[in-house]
Amino acid sequence: MTTLQELPPVADEPEPRSSRGPGGARGRRGRSFGGGGPLVYLLALAVVALTLGPVLYGALGGFRSNEQLIRDPAGLPDPWVTGNYERVVSNPDFWGYALNSTVIALITTVLAVIAGVMAAYPLARYQFKLREPLFMVFVLGLLFPVAVAIIPLFILITRDLELGNTWWGVALPQAAFALPTTVVILRPFLMALPRELEEAAFIDGASRIGVFRHIALPLVVPGLVTVGVLAFVTSWNAYLLPLLLLQDDMRTLPLGVADYSTQYSADTAGVLAFTTIAMIPALVLFLAMQRRIVSGLQGAVKG
Repeated sequence: MTTLQELPPVADEPEPRSSRGPGGARGRRGRSFGGGGPLVYLLALAVVALTLGPVLYGALGGFRSNEQLIRDPAGLPDPWVTGNYERVVSNPDFWGYALNSTVIALITTVLAVIAGVMAAYPLARYQFKLREPLFMVFVLGLLFPVAVAIIPLFILITRDLELGNTWWGVALPQAAFALPTTVVILRPFLMALPRELEEAAFIDGASRIGVFRHIALPLVVPGLVTVGVLAFVTSWNAYLLPLLLLQDDMRTLPLGVADYSTQYSADTAGVLAFTTIAMIPALVLFLAMQRRIVSGLQGAVKG
């Protein structure tokens, strides 16, 4: 009887290079995509230069005299002149413009955040007929700029509501135009919340309003910060609506910059100083909250 010889063990086949670790093709592709090459850094530096260049030029130009600007437009302050900024800060009109801009921006932000989260919550957590078409109304609202409805808004605010030349007359339409962005960003946050949290709260006797107040709102704070900062900065930089609805001394900082540059057109250094101080609050707020804004937008995309 013939006995079968025992076959030698089969050696493990080598793992394909495409599925290996960092040395394989897949690892090389991952490193090249994440690390970036010289061209990526050059493009990033170009974007930074185009973004920060005008800001730095205006800030440094405020520390120069008009004679220095004429002699060497692209030079550095030599000597440094602080009189331009001192005149702006000592101007009472500037503080009146700053007060109007601050109050209008705060009202706009509060209204946009409160109304936005209250609209986004049922669109994210409730199941009802026409939910998605209703959400598409907010999405389509992103496509309509303020200029499209500027004449009807003027008639509605000044004649029907009699809110012309007031803080609320500017803040209400600005909050309405900020509402689509707020709803679109907050809805994914609210949709990502686990259903188990709501079910546990209902078992403990919580109402729908209690769930919204004590569970949903604390968990979407990053999204609220994001939409709040965006609404504040947009309102602070708004020009068209305040120009149409505000008159006389009831002006905001963007309108004040335009009036100052027209009245003192020969004082280029003073105009640069006024413009620099006017954009500092929004710039500081945006830079201070940039991490929360990025994390909030990332959360909205993941949701």
